[in-house]
Amino acid sequence: AWLGLELNMISILPMIAKQKHPRSTEATTKYFLTQAIASALMLFSSTLNAWQTGSWDITQLNNKLSCILMISALMMKMGAAPTHFWLPEVMQGSPLTTALLITTWQKIAPITLLYTISNHIEPTITLLIGVLSILVGGWGGFNQTQVRKMMAYSSIAHLGWTMTVISIMPNIALTNIIIYMIISTPFFFLITTTSSKTLQTLTTTWNYAPTTTIILMFLLLSMAGLPPLTGFTPKLLILNNLVTHK
Repeated sequence: AWLGLELNMISILPMIAKQKHPRSTEATTKYFLTQAIASALMLFSSTLNAWQTGSWDITQLNNKLSCILMISALMMKMGAAPTHFWLPEVMQGSPLTTALLITTWQKIAPITLLYTISNHIEPTITLLIGVLSILVGGWGGFNQTQVRKMMAYSSIAHLGWTMTVISIMPNIALTNIIIYMIISTPFFFLITTTSSKTLQTLTTTWNYAPTTTIILMFLLLSMAGLPPLTGFTPKLLILNNLVTHK
């Protein structure tokens, strides 16, 4: 699992650094350092657990400190609050297609690992991380004029919704993040086709691509979770489970 995450990280570094610009170099450096620290934490967590239990099985994190370290490492890899500071800057310094991969594909492996150890996670911890991520994602997206930074905070908020319920109902958590990925993928592709990098340029797309503008509007509303759009359903299920969970 650890080796797979490292290969995943190394493979995307050239994609972030593809543009010959100081901002891309800065984004690549930040991404590498953050992921390297998270990987070191993961390795330390596994070693500590193996020392205590005699097993290298990542799904058997019976040691509390190992479990906390593993959660912290996975949160850092995904960009959940309070270890989210690298994500908006890396997204801003990356091409749009790479930014899409960072918010979708790069989260699949850490979320899968989190799913496998969900039985050993205290629900209170994931709930606190989730609520904090939702607040940070919502608050951080307010004054953003850059589309990529706005999507970074949107990613943090959606990850927060996933975190709130992952130790209670892991299947619903996975459903939520999959639906977010399905919604955000066409959004990024449409943004790429219109070459819109700021919200100001996004507002002018109606003049030459009205259909694209309407689709973008519905995708944004769906990501916001407005009924009766697709993004509303997983949030309703999550809230229902949180209310009914004892």
